[in-house]
Amino acid sequence: MAERKSDDQDHPAKAEDRTGDNGRKLDREGGSGEAAKDDGEDKGDDKPENDKPPLYKRPLFWIVGGIVLALLIVGGILYWLHARRYVSTDDAFVDAHIVRLSAQTSGKLVRVPDYDNRHVPQGQLLAVIEPGTPAAQLEEAQASVAQADAQIQQSQARVISAQATLRQQAANAIAPAAQALHASHDYQRYAALQRLDPAAAAATQVEQARTQAESNNAQALAAQRQVDTARADVAAARKEVKAGYAQRAAALARVREAEVVTSYLRVVAPVAGQVVNRQVNVGSYVAPGQQLMALVPETMWVTANFKETQLKNMRPGQHVDLRIDAYPGVVFAGHIDSIQNGAGQAFALLPAQNATGNYVKVVQRVPVRILFDGAEWRRYAIGPGMSVVPRVTVR
Repeated sequence: MAERKSDDQDHPAKAEDRTGDNGRKLDREGGSGEAAKDDGEDKGDDKPENDKPPLYKRPLFWIVGGIVLALLIVGGILYWLHARRYVSTDDAFVDAHIVRLSAQTSGKLVRVPDYDNRHVPQGQLLAVIEPGTPAAQLEEAQASVAQADAQIQQSQARVISAQATLRQQAANAIAPAAQALHASHDYQRYAALQRLDPAAAAATQVEQARTQAESNNAQALAAQRQVDTARADVAAARKEVKAGYAQRAAALARVREAEVVTSYLRVVAPVAGQVVNRQVNVGSYVAPGQQLMALVPETMWVTANFKETQLKNMRPGQHVDLRIDAYPGVVFAGHIDSIQNGAGQAFALLPAQNATGNYVKVVQRVPVRILFDGAEWRRYAIGPGMSVVPRVTVR
């Protein structure tokens, strides 16, 4: 102990250091106590917060939840009331009766105007086939008509001549007939006198009257035969005229046939529309039945394949909103034109045989034709095959 004190005395700086260390230690302990006290006070403050009720037990939660649920129910009802007014499908396409132009005679194309993707009116020339045999046949038929006309004129002249001859022969037959009649009366008179009184008329007179009557009758018969011959000539000439008209009719038939064949050399648009899918050029050799190009007519519609369960409230004349995929921002107006009496599968090349095997019911599709309203849709490049989404207002 004495040694420690001496040491302390000898080393006052070390004693101060220890005192300082002890002071800092007490300070730390005092600080720790204060911190512990502060922690105790904090724990005492947190205890009331943990005692608060959970969120789902608060009235505000149920008020807000009830309002949201009510809004969802009202929105669902409004949506259902709105959606039930419409029937829609995405199985719909623009449709038209596409006219496919084909060659009806063989030959080389000498002219094909450049009308690709252009609108042409009805009757517009689209292609020309080189003239050949059809043109020669037409000229031959026209020559036959001219020949038949000449023959008719000749026959008509013969009729006129035969009629003149008939009139002349008829006039020439008048005198012999009158003489024959006069001689016949004389013979009858002499014969009657001789029967009454043989002395009244000599036998020679009676015989002479009879001979004269027979001679005049023969002349009258000869004149009548000439009249009949002239009349037969007139009938024959008239028959030649009729034959000439028949030949002319046959020649005209050949002309019309040749004209039809010749018309095949010019391919024209049967209806107004747009020329598409051209497959030939100048110099191409075509055969009968070979397709040259196609023509999309001006009249188009929408064929929508609705489910059979969607047809309950659909009727012709109902309004339709048409949305074409090519123009998503445009709504075209239309109306139902007709509903096909039968599902599409009934007209398939190989209809389904549901009477055998395991049957699985599938909702069928029924084609519905929808026509465009107005002419606004013609301002857009709308053609067959484009996808459409129609929405029919059924209520």
